[in-house]
Amino acid sequence: MVIIGGGFAGLNLARKLDKGLWDVTIVDRNNFHSFPPLFYQVASSGLEPASISFPFRRELLSRKYRGCRYHIGDVRTIDVSAHTVHTQYETLHYDTLVLAAGSTNNFFGIPELEKHVYTLKSTSEAIRCRNEVLDRLERASLCKDPARKRRLLTFVVIGGGPAGVEIAGALGEFKRFTLKREYPSLEQSDMRVILVEGTDRLLAAMSAKSSADALEGLSQLMVDVRLGKQMKSYDGTTVVFADGTTEESDTVVWTAGVTGVPFELKGTDVKPGPGARWLVDEYNSVEGIDDMYAIGDIALMITDKYPKGHPQVAQVALQQAANLARNLSEPRKEPRTFEYRDKGSMATIGRNRAVVDMGKMHMSGRPAWFAWLVVHLLTLLGMRNRAVVFINWMWSYFTFSAGLRILIRPGRFPLRKYWDE
Repeated sequence: MVIIGGGFAGLNLARKLDKGLWDVTIVDRNNFHSFPPLFYQVASSGLEPASISFPFRRELLSRKYRGCRYHIGDVRTIDVSAHTVHTQYETLHYDTLVLAAGSTNNFFGIPELEKHVYTLKSTSEAIRCRNEVLDRLERASLCKDPARKRRLLTFVVIGGGPAGVEIAGALGEFKRFTLKREYPSLEQSDMRVILVEGTDRLLAAMSAKSSADALEGLSQLMVDVRLGKQMKSYDGTTVVFADGTTEESDTVVWTAGVTGVPFELKGTDVKPGPGARWLVDEYNSVEGIDDMYAIGDIALMITDKYPKGHPQVAQVALQQAANLARNLSEPRKEPRTFEYRDKGSMATIGRNRAVVDMGKMHMSGRPAWFAWLVVHLLTLLGMRNRAVVFINWMWSYFTFSAGLRILIRPGRFPLRKYWDE
């Protein structure tokens, strides 16, 4: 078996498979597993990247993964007739292929956005966003031109889902509690954090109470929330909205949408469905292609309860991986259909501010924040990572200082062409 992607779905599948029956190879463009729910904390200097990442090769030393192998590579082409996977480095043969590559940014047909906005779909993107935010603050502290300073210190977040709310809340918390202390030449009123959402409420996938609590929490953190407003274009300095209004900003963080990671398939006419997600049956088998499965964000399973597919969240990926592992590890048993068990949704807005929906139960404020902390700590890989993250959070909570606002730019030379081959 070849598993493309070492995220929640791919790694959980590899862990639960019977390695006596399956020879497993994980292929991923990075040599580490990362934790997407905390990308915003890296981007806002709350955590160091290594705290939410875990090397594959270290993880595969565990007894539960014994027999699995890891290969670095960005899968470009899949030949389903020859049962081969092609990366920039090698060709791998498979008997069974599992697509678990997750999702990437969706710019909704506005190609120039990719060149100008900052995104939070990978550790490297979060690091880039952190560096740019710190760069804007440092330059603004020296700037004498009021218009230029205003543009440098205007941070626009597009998208009012969990990622948008969390990064906007982190920036708002910095503005309210930290800016004046660490940048004495700047006034609190100089920095603006604007959260733009195209619908009439934040956190549309959660309850109306969670949406209202998130809006109130962001307002307390001095975030300017603009609902029912859609972005039309951005050229690197000016945001143009659909209603004709504009906003000058050097930093736009895009969290408005996702789409499946694209692949080129040979030997078949089957195409991905809406959102570049692969249509699968109740067993996560890709429709129209033998010996291929899809799990996680990249899978689209249409049911009566989920006519647009399951939500693209970690719990779906983990449960699909566990169900597929059971079916493939027990071939003599009747395969079990997948049924998603919703364990709830949560999002954090800032210190002592979070929202949690679990069935009909809703929590907000400090209890929800503590619940959010516990769930995310337990989900992280590695005891070291959990300990480091816990210490960082406690230190930040009591001192209002993360201590990680270090601007490190990568060296330009020597060029490494093979990174993009």
